[in-house]
Amino acid sequence: MSQVSDGVGELRRPTDTVAPGERGATRVADRVVSKIAAQAARETLSDQSEDTSPPRATVVIHHGAAHIRLHVELDYPCDIGVRCADVRRHVASRVGALVSMEVPEVAVHVERLHLTPAHGVAQGRTR
Repeated sequence: MSQVSDGVGELRRPTDTVAPGERGATRVADRVVSKIAAQAARETLSDQSEDTSPPRATVVIHHGAAHIRLHVELDYPCDIGVRCADVRRHVASRVGALVSMEVPEVAVHVERLHLTPAHGVAQGRTR
């Protein structure tokens, strides 16, 4: 960086320098984005029963865009399509807002359904 003399022996910075807040670059690691995505999915699925595993996420960042793959377990019976759409929408919104990244894809994989006893399903043998 060059400095300019003001003629009195004082050195001052030229007026066309870049402000400190605008220098450098910020890179958010894939694993950080995956933790944010998993937490956002957990927020959406907060009403799940206790025996469901927490959501897991994997992320690939390509050209500044986060491609997210979520693995979730859902209580059954439920409208699986609606639940997955809610998760996709919330995860894309939260990741986009928190890391200022485009999220063109959120793939939700339902790995397991948990039968909820609250729906009157008979357990064991019945006559």
